[in-house]
Amino acid sequence: MSTDVAAIMKVADRPPVVMVEGHGSWLQDEEGKAYLDFVQGWAVNCLGHSPPAIVEAIVFQAGRLINCSPAFYNAEMARLARLLVDRSGLAQVFFCNSGAEANEGAIKLARKWGARHRDGAHEVVTMEHGFHGRTLATMAASGKPAWETLFEPKVSGFTKVPLGDLAAVERAITPRTVAVMLEPIQGEAGVYPAGDDFLRGLRQVTREAGLLLILDEVQTGIGRTGRFFAFEHAGVEPDILTLGKGLGGGIPLAALVAAEHTCVFDYGDQGGTFNGSPLMTAVGCAVVETVSRASFLAEVASKGEYLMGRLQELSGELGHGEVRGRGLLVALELKGKDAAKVARSAMDRGLLINGPRPDTLRFMPALNVTRGEIDQMLTLLEATLSEG
Repeated sequence: MSTDVAAIMKVADRPPVVMVEGHGSWLQDEEGKAYLDFVQGWAVNCLGHSPPAIVEAIVFQAGRLINCSPAFYNAEMARLARLLVDRSGLAQVFFCNSGAEANEGAIKLARKWGARHRDGAHEVVTMEHGFHGRTLATMAASGKPAWETLFEPKVSGFTKVPLGDLAAVERAITPRTVAVMLEPIQGEAGVYPAGDDFLRGLRQVTREAGLLLILDEVQTGIGRTGRFFAFEHAGVEPDILTLGKGLGGGIPLAALVAAEHTCVFDYGDQGGTFNGSPLMTAVGCAVVETVSRASFLAEVASKGEYLMGRLQELSGELGHGEVRGRGLLVALELKGKDAAKVARSAMDRGLLINGPRPDTLRFMPALNVTRGEIDQMLTLLEATLSEG
């Protein structure tokens, strides 16, 4: 590695390589080594690295208008908001820069709604092992055990229950509760689906109790599961929806999408210097218009089934565990292997995969990954897992 990285704050255990170029499913480092990327920025690059649709949107919009300030409407902001409202069935959109920021906004919006409509209720029921971001409030909302003693004092007002346990949710509800918040699939926890029946049950419970249902689709949204939104599989509709990662296809873009009855922010309650800029939302439009095509989503679902089937075959042959997930968000449970070590060894072979927990590998390829690339990944993974 020849690039001087000493000035970069050490917040992650990064490997000693510097990436310089990427196209589709492939990354290249400054030494010229190529990597088949099945992480894609943690499900961010939904169309792969530097896809033409995004490059063209950036070049065109950069030559027209980059940022006019969020104090004004802009045409791309309005266009993307309409696309998301039409797809989700919700009413209004607040654009921001990251999934954590969208989730922070969702918590604020729920608390404002509770202050106005539920006698000051402000507490949110969230799920054990959930992940909602790294701001102080979203870390408190998350259920990662490693965060329990970090950055005290915690933001209060979050009650954790086991994912999938509807009775536990009902027991956790008090007059102070304003919302239930969860991911349809817990990605960072190791790709654990909440389950369609659980989501339907939550929708019924929250409606009967007069609570908001907040779905964090930062990782599962924008086609990742084979539907445009993961909640479509269960046939439910949230009151508040958060999006990020794939929405920008690689650039910083996220969104808080809300039903009409929850849109209670007053002027000044929410904002952000770069939020909803023409450049970022133009890219979002390009992504949404590409992923929205029925043929595109059908291919995601088909390739997801293919990936899961091939992983199940490999797991059976090598004595590993279950394959979990939906669409192109998939995990493989390992037996007798450390996921972090497997991921490092795979990288040495030119394959990028992720180990979100010691016994789990996670696969988040570009949504337009080819079956040939899936086969290449399986070949490299088999060689890695077969090492002594």
